[in-house]
Amino acid sequence: NPGALLGHWAEGRLDGLAWVSANVVPVGLDEAGVADLAARIMRQRRQCASIFGPTDQVVGLWNRLGPSWGPVRAIRSHQPLLATSTRPSELGIPIDPKVRPARLDELSAVVPAAAHMFTEEIGYPPYFGSDRGYRASIATLIRQGHTFVRTEDGEVVFKADVGSLALGCAQVQGVWVHPRLRGQGLAVPAMAAVVEQVLDSLADEVSLYVNDFNAPARATYARCGFQEVGAFTTVLL
Repeated sequence: NPGALLGHWAEGRLDGLAWVSANVVPVGLDEAGVADLAARIMRQRRQCASIFGPTDQVVGLWNRLGPSWGPVRAIRSHQPLLATSTRPSELGIPIDPKVRPARLDELSAVVPAAAHMFTEEIGYPPYFGSDRGYRASIATLIRQGHTFVRTEDGEVVFKADVGSLALGCAQVQGVWVHPRLRGQGLAVPAMAAVVEQVLDSLADEVSLYVNDFNAPARATYARCGFQEVGAFTTVLL
């Protein structure tokens, strides 16, 4: 079983959820739900790669799990959760016409870009040895039309993914600009193009979360109309 979606029930009513797999993601848990989830994880003696989600829930879990789980790679204590339902074109933001859904025959070009982004963000590669499983996960996103790219001479120079889609909201992740092109004005129109296309065909709202210390990314998202609507925390183990 690669993972489990757990529900927390109170007086016969579902009042919170948690995805427990390689990562732990709490959703809508109150203090009792956080305590029960931590106790269940401890009983299973299961350690994960990360805990991420709304700040109060992640902090509550980590306060309970941290003493026995030991040192961490990093704690991203404040990651603004941003959202928009406004088209960047309505704000006068230029739209990059070269940003489009990736094609499956471009998989070998998308994988290095995705791996580079992951390694920059997390601090270690997304796979060791064979990339078969990683390629399969990237291919699934492409088949779903959830990976957007800009290419130059067959090389991916911009990439963003819709990592999850539910209840009319698409969460964007894996936003990446090739290092040699950073600071040249590519990010804003490229990200604006992603928002436009997601609003066209996938969702009524676009969300993402970003490290508070990533000033260039935060400026890009603000230009594209994103506003802060909450806060996430990530514990990387």
